[in-house]
Amino acid sequence: MISIGYHASHEQHPPSELLRAARLAEDVGFDEVMCSDHLAPWTTAQGQSGYAWSWLGAAMALTHIPFGVVNAPGQRYHPVVIAQAIATLAEMFPHRFWVAFGSGENLNEHVTGDPWLEKPARQRRLRESVDGIRALLDGQRVDKDGLIRIHDARIWSLPDQPVPLIGAAVSSDTAAWVAGWADGLITVGSREEQTQEALRRYRDAGGRGSARLQIHLSVESDREQAFAVAREQWSHTMARGVSMWDVENPEDFEAAIVPSDDALEREVLISDDPAELADRVASIAQGYDHIYLHHVGPDQTAFLTRCGDGLLDRLRSAL
Repeated sequence: MISIGYHASHEQHPPSELLRAARLAEDVGFDEVMCSDHLAPWTTAQGQSGYAWSWLGAAMALTHIPFGVVNAPGQRYHPVVIAQAIATLAEMFPHRFWVAFGSGENLNEHVTGDPWLEKPARQRRLRESVDGIRALLDGQRVDKDGLIRIHDARIWSLPDQPVPLIGAAVSSDTAAWVAGWADGLITVGSREEQTQEALRRYRDAGGRGSARLQIHLSVESDREQAFAVAREQWSHTMARGVSMWDVENPEDFEAAIVPSDDALEREVLISDDPAELADRVASIAQGYDHIYLHHVGPDQTAFLTRCGDGLLDRLRSAL
C-alpha cells in the first residue's frame, strides 16, 4: 500500500503554524510528513522560512509518524553538522526519520559568499558530502580533502539503525545519477510522463530502495479560487529566462514572472473536485511507494480538514 504523506512548506508558513499542521495531519490520517529546508522563500508573497532542523525535533516529539527532510549539504551546511543532526533525530526517534540530499539552490546557498558552482561541480560536491555523511553515520572517523574538507570528524551519539539517505532529483538525468549512491529516490512532479520517466531512469540505472513523489496541489471549493491561490503562492513556477537553481533572491524570481495559467498547471494540480484530483494523483504516482501532498495555499487547516473529510479516503481507493 502506498504511504500518503503531508508536505510542510517552511517557505510559506511560520514554524508554529506548521507545528499545528503536522499534528493535524496525523490526526486526519496522513501516514507521514516531509518538509522543505530553505533559508529564503521562493517569492516575497510566501514570506517565511523557519529552520527545518529545530522544527523537526519539536514536530517529531509531538507526533508518532515518520518524518523526512530534503537537504543540500556542501555550502550552507557542512556535511559533518548534517550528519550530527541526522544522528540525533534518528537516535531520539528510531525508525521515524529519513533525509534526502540534493545539490541545492543558489537562493539558499549564496549567503556563505562562496562561488555558486556549475551543476557538475555541485554534483561532485554533493557526492563527497553524502559519502562523508554515510561514513560518519556508520561510526567511522572521517578525514578527507576535496571539494569538501572534513578534518578528523566523528559522530558520538549514533542511532541503532541505519537512516535512509535518499537522492533528490527533479530531472530524469539527475534521477539516473543519484541511483549510483542513494538508498531511494524522491522527485517532484504533476505530470505523468515526467514522474514516470524519472522513476524509470532511476530503476534502469540500478536505483534501489523506495521511490517517493512530492506533488504540488491547489485545492479549493471553487476552481477559479484554486487558480488564484496558485498564482499568488506558487508564482515562481511561471518565471521565464532564469534557472530556479541559480537565482539568488526572491525578488529576482518575481521580476522574471510571465503570468501563464498553462505554465502554472504544468507544476501544480489545480482542482475543486476531490474525485477528479484523486484520479489525477493516482495516475502520476504509479510505481511510487510514498507520495507527499503539498497544498500551496495559505490555509493548511482547511486543506487538512478536507483531507480528513474524504479526500484521503478517495485517494487511497484510487491508488
